[in-house]
Amino acid sequence: MTKIAIIPARGGSKRIPRKNIKEFLGKPIIAYSIEAALRSGVFDEVMVSTDDQEIAEIAQKYGAQVPFYRSPEMSSDMAMTAPVLIEVLQEYEERGRKFEHVCCVYPCAPFIRAGRLQEGLALLLRQPQFDNLLPLVRFSYPPQRCFVIRQGQAYFLHPENYNVRSQDLEPYYHDAGQFYFTKTEFLLREQKMNGKNTLPLILPESEVQDIDTEEDWKIAEMKYKILYNV
Repeated sequence: MTKIAIIPARGGSKRIPRKNIKEFLGKPIIAYSIEAALRSGVFDEVMVSTDDQEIAEIAQKYGAQVPFYRSPEMSSDMAMTAPVLIEVLQEYEERGRKFEHVCCVYPCAPFIRAGRLQEGLALLLRQPQFDNLLPLVRFSYPPQRCFVIRQGQAYFLHPENYNVRSQDLEPYYHDAGQFYFTKTEFLLREQKMNGKNTLPLILPESEVQDIDTEEDWKIAEMKYKILYNV
């Protein structure tokens, strides 16, 4: 079975300028994703999809392939992940290469580990009834007891849960924002990354950090230093 890791890394970034190659504890943040994918040893190809020459050069420096550039249509901030991956797969097919599984590895995920990529793929291959695998992390506080602020006043969004103990509420999970595995056939047919037959891979909160703002970035660096004794 042939497998490809695609790291989508366009040049534009509004909230954190040049986010995909911004230095994270000594090296460009995208390097962590590239190195994890390569170390996992499960991919026939590890490539970066980008429209940016500097990103391409850095990606190649850390061992990724950049055999072609992303199209202008897939380079805007409105471009969704699935069409970007499909564009890559179609370009490879035109060059005579097909892949049975594709893994989208996000470029700003320094906590991603080669072992988790290995684990995720192994789980998906052992259970062929599933089309996709998605790493998830449990919400640290139950969303069922969240507040909303309306006209300057705080309200329980779900007042029926006011007297319900946290441990009695159903656990909710969110996307860990690190990687997705999917069967190529499913992606090309459904034009999306996951569907009804999605297998979860539960990650501990210590391995997950969303990075959307400068404050997130600082927290991620502090967390990484503590977790890995950097």
